[in-house]
Parts: sequence; structure tokens; C-alpha cells
Amino acid sequence: MTILQRPGAGERQSALFERDSIELADELELALRLGQVEIRFQPQFAGDGGRMVGAEALARWIHPSCGEIGARELFDLAAKAGLAEDMPRHMLTLAVAEAKNWPDTLRLSLNVTPKQLLAEGFVARFSSELAASMLDPKQVTLEITEELLLGDLDLAARRLKQLRDLGIRIALDDFGAGFCNFDYLKRLPLDALKLDRSMVQGIAENERDLAVLRAIVSLARVLDLDVVAEGIETEEQRLAVVAEGCFSWQGFLGSEPLVREELMQLA
Repeated sequence: MTILQRPGAGERQSALFERDSIELADELELALRLGQVEIRFQPQFAGDGGRMVGAEALARWIHPSCGEIGARELFDLAAKAGLAEDMPRHMLTLAVAEAKNWPDTLRLSLNVTPKQLLAEGFVARFSSELAASMLDPKQVTLEITEELLLGDLDLAARRLKQLRDLGIRIALDDFGAGFCNFDYLKRLPLDALKLDRSMVQGIAENERDLAVLRAIVSLARVLDLDVVAEGIETEEQRLAVVAEGCFSWQGFLGSEPLVREELMQLA
């Protein structure tokens, strides 16, 4: 998942979490009902040619006194406010509703929380939502993190297989930031690895960093997995991930998160 930090983000988060928890819950719950928690889309670009191939859906809340609250802060706040299930469900619904109007050449990437995936009935509900929106499941990528897999790996694998059988692609997000348990690569029905930004930061200057990237891409190729690089901020980084064979990339070099109208201008 791409986390876009802006100056003062820590101060905003502290100010929010210092508030009374009941007040916070009321504020966020009301904001969800009024549609004040919005979606931004960060474009993803092809490694071969640079065309836009999709976008990752990210949550944003323009708080009346704290300003713009990004994805990580917002989901932390939702957890503290008792809305850990409501928030991702709201964002998933909004993102699917937006993406149904996209050209069929674009793919929507969605982050799935552990509670979502492991909740009883999630696959059926998500499948029903896609059917109602008439969004082709083949246009959807669900991104999962290692945090999700620290629970019941067998159950997670079964749920992911059910989703993949619908045509949905599965990506292991933040690869390289956690334990990098290679057992996941053997047991899970994956289509892609999404490299954490820490895996690309030094590849233009440091041969060792580049060697690690090269090894991951080689492993992914053997396993028939695409590699998506996130956090690309310089042209040198872009050239490096493209040269090593990454399927696609995203980051500030390409674009900051956009509203729907801005995104469609790139399509």
C-alpha cells in the first residue's frame, strides 16, 4: 500500500488521537455517512512504454480542523474509533463504483484488511458487489499484506483462491518490508509481488540494493509473478525498475493521488 506522507502528518495524527474517543467515532461515522471520506487514485504505469495500466484506491478525509488525513492515519483512526470494519467496506464500495466507468484497459487495485478477508461471507459479498456494479473481476487486483497472513494462513489461502477463481488478481503488498516469508510464495495463489518503497530507494546509487531488486525480479519470473514497484520518485529509479523487468510502477514521479476527473485525463 502506498503511504503518502505530507509535512505535519504526525502532528495531525496526534491532534486527532488526543480527542475524546466518542467524539472521534461520531465525527468519522458522520463523515462516512455524508461522503466526506473520499477516494483518491494513484496511477500505475506500465514498465514497457509508460502507459497508465491502472490505479490504486487510497482513502482521504478532509477534516474540518486537521486538514487532509491520508490512508494510514485514517485507518489507524478508524481502528481507534471502533470503525475498523466500516471504513474498508465503505472505501471498497466507493472504489468499485468509480472503477465501473473506467476503460476496460485499466485495473483497480484495492487494499484488503485482515478482518475483511477472514470475515465470514466476505468473498460472497465482494462477488455480489462486483456483479451489481458490472465491473469485470479481471479488472480488479486485491492487495494483501503479511500482517493479514500472520493469522490463519490456510484460511487466507482458501479465501484468496476463491477470489482468484472469480478472475480477481492477488498481489502480495509491501514485499520486502516485513518478514519476507518465502512460504507465502509457495502456498498462496498470487499473481504479483508489490515491492515496498524501501526496496527501490537506493537502486539508482547502490549496487547492493540493485542486486536485491534483480534477485527478487528473477525469483518472481520463475514463479510466473509480475513485479510492481511503488515509491518511484526519480527518473533514475524508474529506469532501473524498467530495465530489471518490473511489470509496472507507481509513485510521485508519475503522479500524486488524483480525483476521478484527473485520473481519466491520463487514461
